[in-house]
Amino acid sequence: MLEGKHAFFFNADEYFVYLAVFGFFVLIASLLPKILDKRLITAPIIFLILGVALFSLPFDLPVHHWADSPYWPKRLTELGVIISLTGVGLKINRPFAKETWNLSKWLLLITMPVSMLAIALLAHYFLGFLPAAAILAAAVLAPTDPVLAADIQTGPPGSKDHSETRLALTTEAGLNDGLAFPFTHLALAVVLAGIAPGKWLMDWLLMDVVYRIVVGFLVGVLAGKLMAWLIFTYSFTKARISQSPASGILAISLTLIPYGLAELVEGYGFISVFVAACFFRQQESTHRFVNYVHDLSEELERIFIMVLFVGLGYYLVHFFPSDMDIDLFWVALLFVFLIRPISGMLGIGHQNLSFKEKWVISFFGIRGIGSLFYLFFALYQEDFPDGRRLLALVVATIILSVLVHGMLAKFAIGWIVASERKSDG
Repeated sequence: MLEGKHAFFFNADEYFVYLAVFGFFVLIASLLPKILDKRLITAPIIFLILGVALFSLPFDLPVHHWADSPYWPKRLTELGVIISLTGVGLKINRPFAKETWNLSKWLLLITMPVSMLAIALLAHYFLGFLPAAAILAAAVLAPTDPVLAADIQTGPPGSKDHSETRLALTTEAGLNDGLAFPFTHLALAVVLAGIAPGKWLMDWLLMDVVYRIVVGFLVGVLAGKLMAWLIFTYSFTKARISQSPASGILAISLTLIPYGLAELVEGYGFISVFVAACFFRQQESTHRFVNYVHDLSEELERIFIMVLFVGLGYYLVHFFPSDMDIDLFWVALLFVFLIRPISGMLGIGHQNLSFKEKWVISFFGIRGIGSLFYLFFALYQEDFPDGRRLLALVVATIILSVLVHGMLAKFAIGWIVASERKSDG
């Protein structure tokens, strides 16, 4: 008779159960894009449903509210965003010139501040948030999301995608994820020192606005050009690396090197990652290796989407019902259906585009993982008295955005592309 650890045929160690479950979800993440290619439902919706179903089971799991324990949620969302920013930068098939950024420039200069002001006012006067929490709500909901916006972005490197609509949405998602950071720091300054500008204004302008943005951009330029030189020009590595599909693994270096360096010198790492990918792409616009790097980045992004949305099911099951209220839901509705579309029209209404193009660009301001990262970043730094309601507002907005924008994205982009081809013809 077998005794001790050999007494049972099956090993009941939970670690192996978790491995098998994770492998199952990775399999789903790899298959879903092909299965859902022609359908309105999107992969994040499926993962959210699976997450809710999984965490509704009677597992004996520790229960920690994300607003009170934000470290690991912050790290996971951070990795998801920077991997996605690399993919977004590699997709931009235009020169790094001012014409490329013409539409996104107005979305950043007008649309983003107007939508932030509207959210801050609603959060303070309608939801009753204190000034610091109202500013934080505006900051975290300001950026469009590079992670969930694949259906409305430009195609992979080298694709013949001349859509100004897709280009605007792609470049906006790449840039505003870094440019929302100063306002997150502004919320932190207010929660620490109060609303009196004399206590924080100059430090905020010099450090959080000017220094961090400039340093983030410069680190991105240097890292992108250096890695492009190493891969495409330096003879020792060019022959050995750049021809191999397996070398797409260097997408991880293109993500982590600029991000880590920028954060070490207190620049904005999100800006560095996006800029590095753009400059890497510009140094060699036709090389097959760029596609290898992009493809791996896209696969990693799918895994992070799976992990984050299945994980979001944990919050929905355990905390969302108690954190959520009808006022938060109304603000989420207003943001998705009125604030973003109206502020988008204010930003690009003067541009030489058809009404269809303006409407799609204005409406499809997808909110997602970036908003969660900014919120967890702020909650990890300081205590916000409205932290739990802030998290519920952000999650409600993301779910609404995923449902509405996800189901309409393929239809809207097909509508625009057909319109653009007709006008070109």
